[in-house]
Amino acid sequence: MTKTFQLGISPCPNDTYIFAPLLLQHIDLQPYDFVSRLVDVQELNEMVCAGELDVAKISIAVYPQILDHYRLLRCGGALGRGCGPLLVANRSRKVKELRETRIAVPGKLTTACMLLQAHGGFQGELQVMRYDKIMPAVAQGEVEAGVIIHEGRFTYPGYGLHLILDLGAWWEEQTGLPIPLGGIVARRNLGSDFAAWMEERIRDSLSFARENEAEIWPFIQKWAQEMDEYTIREHIQTFVNDYSQNMGEDGWAAVRAVFERTGKQLPDDPG
Repeated sequence: MTKTFQLGISPCPNDTYIFAPLLLQHIDLQPYDFVSRLVDVQELNEMVCAGELDVAKISIAVYPQILDHYRLLRCGGALGRGCGPLLVANRSRKVKELRETRIAVPGKLTTACMLLQAHGGFQGELQVMRYDKIMPAVAQGEVEAGVIIHEGRFTYPGYGLHLILDLGAWWEEQTGLPIPLGGIVARRNLGSDFAAWMEERIRDSLSFARENEAEIWPFIQKWAQEMDEYTIREHIQTFVNDYSQNMGEDGWAAVRAVFERTGKQLPDDPG
């Protein structure tokens, strides 16, 4: 008998690259099947907090809140170096000038927001916007500054914006660890065998993607929200890396560092 689970990922190229072979049924999922949702990571965070998904991409910042009900898988996530969120403004500013400024963030449950708050230099109001609305809002003066993620790392100069602070670089300087942006979680009540099975399928999917990119490229482009091919490829190259295959000790230490900032203790093992 086939068992169906609810799967949620974002439409961003790193997620669609890793999961496209699975979503396009190039990977054998027996004895399971799935229903997929491709939505913004803030919405995924909210859905997981509400217990609405069985397997999902989340912001690592939200993991301490859901630890009792979800386990973090060792693959499929978004960790790395030189790939963190950026604080940008519509004109050149010093960090101290933005201390009381209203800043747009891509969701209060996101790792980007956590890093901004962890920095301690920004005490103004946080205005939540969908990530792809932030750069236009900053450029048009709706807010003075914003934290940008995903492809914004490559495209913000085209909006006439100025880099104020690389929050990922700040994190790396503070901790010496990679930036734990996002991870894949599975519902604990599905059991450890399911989690191990899911990890194998994600790794199979990633391997297929690397060996058969042409077969999945139309799917990636379909969900890439009008990104040009260069930006899509830069996005994938930046966010799909060795940590996507196995988060390893460094990756797990980075997740533990997030927990320390929440005052919670993370188990020694991701499960």
